[in-house]
Amino acid sequence: MKFIHLSDLHLGKRLNEFSLLEDQKYILLKILNVIDGEKPDAVLIAGDVYDKSVPSAEAVELFDEFLVRLAERNLQVFVISGNHDSPERLAFGGRLMDASGVHLTPVYRGRVEPITLQDSFGPVNVYMLPFVKPAHVRRFFPEAEIESYTDALRAAIGNMMPNDTERNILLAHQFVTGAERSESEEVSVGGLDNVDAAVFESFDYAALGHIHGPQNISETIRYCGTPLKYSFSEARHEKSVTVVELGEKGTLSIRTVPLTPLHDMVELRGRYEELMRKSFYENTSYQTDYVHITLTDEADVPEAMARLRTVYQNLMKLSYDNARTRHLSQIDRAEDVEAKAPMEVFAAFYEKQNGTELTEEQVALLQGLIEKIWEGEA
Repeated sequence: MKFIHLSDLHLGKRLNEFSLLEDQKYILLKILNVIDGEKPDAVLIAGDVYDKSVPSAEAVELFDEFLVRLAERNLQVFVISGNHDSPERLAFGGRLMDASGVHLTPVYRGRVEPITLQDSFGPVNVYMLPFVKPAHVRRFFPEAEIESYTDALRAAIGNMMPNDTERNILLAHQFVTGAERSESEEVSVGGLDNVDAAVFESFDYAALGHIHGPQNISETIRYCGTPLKYSFSEARHEKSVTVVELGEKGTLSIRTVPLTPLHDMVELRGRYEELMRKSFYENTSYQTDYVHITLTDEADVPEAMARLRTVYQNLMKLSYDNARTRHLSQIDRAEDVEAKAPMEVFAAFYEKQNGTELTEEQVALLQGLIEKIWEGEA
């Protein structure tokens, strides 16, 4: 049985005030072309369909069109909500869509029932687990000790009780310890959202979302990555569609089909005069790519952004790397933010911005808010 594994579409995303909607329309068409060539039995979409929990009308229309075109191909489509999605909004109409082969994960209620597909080797059970936090799971298992994300996933998956004599697939949207992150992902301070990969061992394939760089965690656990680059830290990523084929129990193959975007994302570096020289850019696509330029001039260039955009029309970001910025960077690195608790980080930021320390009342209020946010209760 063949599957196409997608995730993190982030429909409606804006990057440096640029709308990526046209890029997303283009890449979804390319994905449909891949699907037509591969002729899979099902498509797995592992969360973060939208970039915001309340998506724009244009983003909703784009996903609606994508689902319709998938349904026209007589595919089974499985979609779970990610941390950027509203589970309730994404699940709307799910029971009606089931008849069309489009399966939207319901809001997590403590139990996940599989949807079973059949091929010549027998049943394949597809489990859809939306993004969950410990607080989401704890309410349904009051007797279990659930303190961490690993505890939460272990309890949720343990309650699924997959039949280990059959083939089982899991869709999930979590951060597995050791996965390589990008700047465009939400990061929990101190790695509180880490999940031990061992919790997925009972599945023949774990189709994961959340991490933007494509990567294998093990032979059976994979992040397919985003179909587009969503930060300049991803500029060197090779974006692709993941194709998964399940044979008889214990037989799995994974390969990728490259995706070419409407606009690539590149980083350029050099002196202003060099970057404006025609011989530098005339034989490249830099004029239409999304560009981050780092100027190495020691003096700031007046109106550099506007002047550079006369050549690089999609210049998104401008930085400097010179003696002044390196000095500031050394000051910033002197304080190890990763090692600090969230309250310490915010307190230092508040003092730097306002020239005064937080009051006791402000500390108490913020501490309560931080605890609620980590527990998913805010």
